[in-house]
Amino acid sequence: MTNETTINKLIEMRLTTLADTYRLQLADSSMQELSFEDRFGLLVDMEYTARKAKKRERLIKKASFDQPQANIHDINYTSGRKLNKSLIERLSTCGYIQDKHNIIITGATGSGKSYLSCALGMEACKHYFSTKYIRLPELLSELAVARGEGKFKEVIRQYQKYTLLILDEWLLIKLTETEARDLLEIIHARHHRSSTIFCSQYAPMGWYNKFPEGQIADAILDRIVHDSYLIEIQYIDKEHDRSMREIYGIKESN
Repeated sequence: MTNETTINKLIEMRLTTLADTYRLQLADSSMQELSFEDRFGLLVDMEYTARKAKKRERLIKKASFDQPQANIHDINYTSGRKLNKSLIERLSTCGYIQDKHNIIITGATGSGKSYLSCALGMEACKHYFSTKYIRLPELLSELAVARGEGKFKEVIRQYQKYTLLILDEWLLIKLTETEARDLLEIIHARHHRSSTIFCSQYAPMGWYNKFPEGQIADAILDRIVHDSYLIEIQYIDKEHDRSMREIYGIKESN
């Protein structure tokens, strides 16, 4: 069998990185000094690294981040928001996901909740955890449509599968009875099975007012607050009391 035949077979099996690396090895005379085991190990390492990188790219794309440029290393800790750097750095290791815990991020509009949640979501993808970002109003709309099409349970199962779910604009407006029950199905399906990041303008004690009267609020909150890390984004003074969208938005050139 010729080397070119071997390369073509590798390409046919979609082992393109392996094929490219093998071709480079053939063109590099210094590779002849290495043992077969060493050369084979290099081939496997390149293919493995390429596949992991492609998987990471797929996870990031499927996550549908609102801010795909978010980076945990670019978080501004000096903008007057009283962010707990040690906690955020610890959460970025994704240990909370392995422990099936949640994160609650609270703060005013424009304080950077979405950016922080997306940055943590990016770290989850880098650790190869399936991740999904969605605004709560969009999720509730999706569930309502699914119910009408007879696919409600199917959608619930899909959201149960995500290792990390990021719910932005959490309880921004008051829920209807149906919306609250639908939300309970999602929260219950994920409880102690996976992790969720909740981004809200309100502290957990203020969430009760967003539910209709009854026990649904207790059932949902009991499944969230006791297993969650809390990140409160605050402001120190008037000088820093500016929206993160204003700080990082387009600046006019002089």
